[in-house]
Amino acid sequence: MVEAVLIDLFSLPANLQNNIQGLLRNTLETIEKCSSIPAPFVYVMCCQRQGSEKNGEQESLLPALRDFQSLKKRLEVVHALSTAAVLYTIKQRLDEKDLSIIKVILPTLRKDLMKVYVDHLFTAVYQFEFEILQVASDCENLQIVEPRSEGQTLPLQDVALIRSEIQMYLESLPSLKGELTILRSSLIPEDIFLHGFTTRTGGISYIPTLSSCNLFCNSKRRDPQVVVKENLRRLANAAGFNLETFRRVKVDHANAVCILGKTEPDSYDGIVTNQKGVTIAAPGADCIPVLFADPVRRACGAAHSGWKGTLLGVSMATVNAMVSEYGCNVKDILVVLGPSVGPCCYRLPHESAKEFHRIDPKCVRLFDSESPYIDIRRATRILLQSGGILPENIQDDSVTDQNQNITFCTACHPDKFYSHFRDGTNFGTQIGFISIKD
Repeated sequence: MVEAVLIDLFSLPANLQNNIQGLLRNTLETIEKCSSIPAPFVYVMCCQRQGSEKNGEQESLLPALRDFQSLKKRLEVVHALSTAAVLYTIKQRLDEKDLSIIKVILPTLRKDLMKVYVDHLFTAVYQFEFEILQVASDCENLQIVEPRSEGQTLPLQDVALIRSEIQMYLESLPSLKGELTILRSSLIPEDIFLHGFTTRTGGISYIPTLSSCNLFCNSKRRDPQVVVKENLRRLANAAGFNLETFRRVKVDHANAVCILGKTEPDSYDGIVTNQKGVTIAAPGADCIPVLFADPVRRACGAAHSGWKGTLLGVSMATVNAMVSEYGCNVKDILVVLGPSVGPCCYRLPHESAKEFHRIDPKCVRLFDSESPYIDIRRATRILLQSGGILPENIQDDSVTDQNQNITFCTACHPDKFYSHFRDGTNFGTQIGFISIKD
């Protein structure tokens, strides 16, 4: 069942401009007649001309809107200077109401354009149907839904213009939840390495569990790639790294490691490099983003270590890659554990807890319960020390430095960090990043 209808009056052909009220009235009549109860939310997309009164277009449409009492509280005219701006505003309305099944009624000439905007501003969470704007007011005509065509039919230069328009609009948006904040470790020498761990402030993501500096997207979340890229652009500007040479791990919750410059695995949770100016990163939203730095051989690494990766030894796999590829001495490698879920909050089923108990009984609290509390940081630290990393070369502030805390519990600090454990499936993600300075 359609939950929302978008009527695109943004750029009507000239021959229809004079009949805009009649066209809108006929379209709304059909929606009203064909709608189940409750009626869908209806958003009328209009262009706000440069320098014009903001409400001028809405007021000109009022005569066409007055008679639709059943739609009255669900009907809104949304106007902005660009299609990107008006669609992004409507997306916010949809997300506030958790709506995802959407019909777009639009002129034929706008259909291929609109599909490009939709592909960039929305994710697979949303379902779109497209229908040609027409005067006919019978239900039968408006129930004909045109299937979404495969492939790109617009010229590449038009697609590039749309991308540019979207990017310019997103860059104009204010940061949410305060300024962008980066946590840095005193263990990693700043004259050799650029590094940091992000928090959730200073980006443009507006959905509560993703707000505001979400740095990861997938088909199950409502934050599209363009928003994540804008957040990352703001981070790169604040931190001082080059986005064109930014690489992050392809999470698999395992222990594969990518050697930058060699054949890239399909998925990997660790990445290492000795190339200057290349920024590598690992995500975390309860899982540990782990950073590695060897100031002697001037090499670095990043790893994503969740409970599965911890048990599979992803951190030592990253260390071993630095040793074998760059001749690092394990005793020179510095390791910093970033923000991650702490033993205060994190629980696993008893069967999984047994594996952590084997590493060290102190890694598990309430071992005899169905869901014991797990300390994946302690387990990571023990495995690193067993592999030859010096205890003083591991920074985990939950045990080493309460004053300069990097290793916050993500679940305990909703104002600072994202947490899958706390927020559910539509959660945001922070990262740890590192590079060797030029």
